[in-house]
Amino acid sequence: MDETGKIMVEQVDAVAKPPKARVDDAIDTSETRVDRAIDTTGPESAGERYRRKRDYLAGFLEEKPQGVTPDGPGGVIYEAVIDTLKSIYDPEIPVNIYDLGLIYGVEVNDGHAIITMTLTTPHCPVAESMPGEIELQVGGVPGVGHAEVNLVWDPPWDPGKMTDEAKLEMGML
Repeated sequence: MDETGKIMVEQVDAVAKPPKARVDDAIDTSETRVDRAIDTTGPESAGERYRRKRDYLAGFLEEKPQGVTPDGPGGVIYEAVIDTLKSIYDPEIPVNIYDLGLIYGVEVNDGHAIITMTLTTPHCPVAESMPGEIELQVGGVPGVGHAEVNLVWDPPWDPGKMTDEAKLEMGML
């Protein structure tokens, strides 16, 4: 705009591309505590605060959780029970019962597995046979001597309990 309030238009053939912004350009990495090595009590510089720490994830992904028992989550027996549950399919729906969200809880204690689960509806045609099948298959997992299924109706099952993979399989995503 000029002094009179009129909008001025200028025609150009091309405009130079602006340089790409880089985080390194915005951070002063010239002096940090690491470089100083003697004075580590002072405040962090902006460069030190935002510079990627090289050792931040070193070894983190390779490290196994401490104190994991075979019966607990992440343990060999517990994961084998979960894998077995993922191999059992609802006969009316082409999705396994675990991804379907029918399994509410899994506990494994000294070779005794307790599965808390529900069904899609109390009138499900497999309401009588499904718990027995699960007990049979989970009882066959190495390290599990006895399996017990507790069938509950509260909270009721709804499609929101399904995993994203199950929703995708059923065309709900």
